[in-house]
Amino acid sequence: MELFYRHYGNGQPFIVLHGVFGVSDNWVSFARRMASDFEIFILDQRNHGRSPHHPVHNYFAMCDDLKEFIDRQQIRNPIILGHSMGGKVAMLFALKNPEIPKALIIADVSLRSYHKQQLHLSMIDAMMSVDFDKAETRDDIARQLSVAIKDQRILQFVMKNLYRRQSGQFAWKPNLEAINSNMDEILDGIESKNVFTKPALFIRGGQSDYITYDDFDQIYRNFSKAEIETIENAGHWLHADQPEEFEKKIRRFLTQTDQ
Repeated sequence: MELFYRHYGNGQPFIVLHGVFGVSDNWVSFARRMASDFEIFILDQRNHGRSPHHPVHNYFAMCDDLKEFIDRQQIRNPIILGHSMGGKVAMLFALKNPEIPKALIIADVSLRSYHKQQLHLSMIDAMMSVDFDKAETRDDIARQLSVAIKDQRILQFVMKNLYRRQSGQFAWKPNLEAINSNMDEILDGIESKNVFTKPALFIRGGQSDYITYDDFDQIYRNFSKAEIETIENAGHWLHADQPEEFEKKIRRFLTQTDQ
């Protein structure tokens, strides 16, 4: 699958993978800051943003998409950063193809299953319940979503998935039907006996429960050089909550990696 991507800067290749309901646009500010030192590629993953839609949506398929992208762009030795769903893609990709990444950066996700997490389930329910026939403006849609999504930051994150059809009516960019029917796959865990022996940084939000102390042993088993750091005043979307601290930790890690 040929994925849509955004490209910034020159230097060491650096690939960014967004989470479920994310889009490459969420990472543009980060990419522009990092582009002074790296060649940044931000991908729209399948069924998201401007990338193609497909009924299959699982981590093996998304890993194949990433491999195809790296081969097509002739990228060598990339750093791969993934948030949430994108982090699971990055982890599985590295475990399957340990010779390809130079280093991994995993933002607020572990290898375990998240089937008890209700946040993403409530988000997709809210998105699928929007009546676009009753929405002439973005504010109309925000009011419909706000019945189920109370957090304004998450609401604005979801709203980035809107676009207008040629008819003028609003619609969702993501393939909600495919994502919804494959949500069990998205929330499922990653199991592998392989070990990634190159540098890996796991950054957890101090106000999030996506990486807990109970996850540490499994992380260290599969990623032998893993470092785990916490941004205390950040939730699951830690790159949006604390962008400066997020970038600071990444730059420190990459400076150490190059030594």
